[in-house]
Amino acid sequence: MTYTGTKNKTIWQGTMQLIRRSHLQALFCAAAVLVCALISRPFTTMGIGDDGPYILMAQNLAVTGHIVYNGWAAAMIVLQLYLAAAFIKLFGFSFTTVRMSTLLIAVVTAFVLQRTLVRANLSERNATIGTLALVLSPLYLTLSVTFMSDITGLFAIVICLYGCLRALQSTTDRTTIAWLCFAVVTNALFGTSRQIAWLGILVMVPSTLWLLRFRRRIFVVGAASTLAGTIFIFGCMHWLKHQPYIVQVPLFAGNFPIRNALDQLCCVFLEIPFLLLPLAALFLPQIPKSSPKVIAVTVVLLLVYVVQALWGRNHGVFFLEPAVGDWVSIYGAYGGGSSALMGPPPIFLHERARTLLTIVSLGGLAGLIVSLQRSRQTQPVVDSTAATVSWKQFAILFGPFTFAYILLLFSVYATTKLLFDRYVLGLLIVPLVCLVRFYQERIRTQLPLAAVFLVAVTSIYSTAVTYNMFSFYRARAALAAELRANGIPDTSVNHGWEYNFDVELQNANHINNNLIAVPANAYIPPPPPPPPDQCQMFWQDRTPHIHPLYGVSFDPDACFGLAPFAPVHYSRWPYRTPGTLYVVRYAPLPPLERPQH
Repeated sequence: MTYTGTKNKTIWQGTMQLIRRSHLQALFCAAAVLVCALISRPFTTMGIGDDGPYILMAQNLAVTGHIVYNGWAAAMIVLQLYLAAAFIKLFGFSFTTVRMSTLLIAVVTAFVLQRTLVRANLSERNATIGTLALVLSPLYLTLSVTFMSDITGLFAIVICLYGCLRALQSTTDRTTIAWLCFAVVTNALFGTSRQIAWLGILVMVPSTLWLLRFRRRIFVVGAASTLAGTIFIFGCMHWLKHQPYIVQVPLFAGNFPIRNALDQLCCVFLEIPFLLLPLAALFLPQIPKSSPKVIAVTVVLLLVYVVQALWGRNHGVFFLEPAVGDWVSIYGAYGGGSSALMGPPPIFLHERARTLLTIVSLGGLAGLIVSLQRSRQTQPVVDSTAATVSWKQFAILFGPFTFAYILLLFSVYATTKLLFDRYVLGLLIVPLVCLVRFYQERIRTQLPLAAVFLVAVTSIYSTAVTYNMFSFYRARAALAAELRANGIPDTSVNHGWEYNFDVELQNANHINNNLIAVPANAYIPPPPPPPPDQCQMFWQDRTPHIHPLYGVSFDPDACFGLAPFAPVHYSRWPYRTPGTLYVVRYAPLPPLERPQH
């Protein structure tokens, strides 16, 4: 019996070592992203958010071999353009083909993120759950099937962090230098898609060098490679500045509304617990373990917040989750209200659901704060093979990076006067690592089964809203095809700003954007807008070739009423009632054609 038990134990240990070496759990994370994305049926023939002009740039690159901006890109998007152009060469051009290049990056990011969390001294199981909590979130999943630059930017940050952790954990100078150079090179290349990701070279790698400053050879070579990476960044920025029709966003604005920026930034950070809900909710049970006074204060603060959010939801600063309401919104995912169509779009998250999500998200945050004061060290994790990275080292690695990231968010707000939830995607890696590691070291060595359940629920939610997003955009494309079949050109219809951008770029070589500096006078001031009592088109100055006679609307009675075209319905998981899009008139009927009453 003893021999048999020892043999079984040896087999089990050998199996676990084989799983670790083959990175099966990291592959599972990557496969989960792919499966959920494909279930959502991510195809449509029009732009989603900002990605329409980017997709047309990729098409132009595949045909001409040159990167030509078209008046909408502020990000460089260089590397992802070349990857998309390769997909076009292999599979032919379509909006879906180009977006699949982003899905590839998203799948690889999930794999690398799981390995990065293991290198951050998390157990394999905890690293897998933490990875799935992020990559199956609605923000990540919806962005992974668009051609936006956020996923590639996150990948640049994650792979840089992986290289820095490997450098800190390496035992020889040669391997340490190799991993530092790996971090610099990969961050430099993938940062050409989204410039904020270059904080890896500018901040994260120097922080790593500070931790390695007593190893002189490593410090000198690492500093030289960082300098080379910095020179590369400034060279790219100099090149970008002189590109025709690139959107010039100043780093510092003269008139900076600090109070409004703080309000927006507060909303963004209040949404982080919601975006990482499967992890934040794990700290809720820590509240009852506190003293009665702490419990009472926590409950009162949560109730005050919810009541204030409900009372001031139409004119206040703080809102129920999702607090920002851009890519992850009350309408599900992107689209709906963001497309600026006429009429109110159908609601996906109703007030009761939002209230519950707010209590769970912010309650988890309160539980985390409480547990900081009363937690004790748990037993060490034995299945992590990486050398330990201390909390002090994490503070040095993440602190300057987080500070610099927030400063850049302020800079973005100074120009755009808006902060979107997707802007925080690259920063989510910091609370992700800290939440899981703190739970592992101070509460329990293994995340509970409740975390697995919450990840599963989140994945269902994310898949549903991603499906709904594409269903909504397919309906808009079908409505545009119906109008063309009836002899109505796209330039006579307000299809919403994303579709309008695609139409404008079929009739001009750039979006009419006032932030274009090269060439001079590229921006043409628009004519005066129509009177307030007439139908308005969002961003009409950006698309001067469109003069709408009709518009797409959620409300059949909007503007001058229903036009004689059939509406288009689109499915909305899990609701039985479909969404409906109508065509409405942007001009009144002539007197002889008006219906007689």
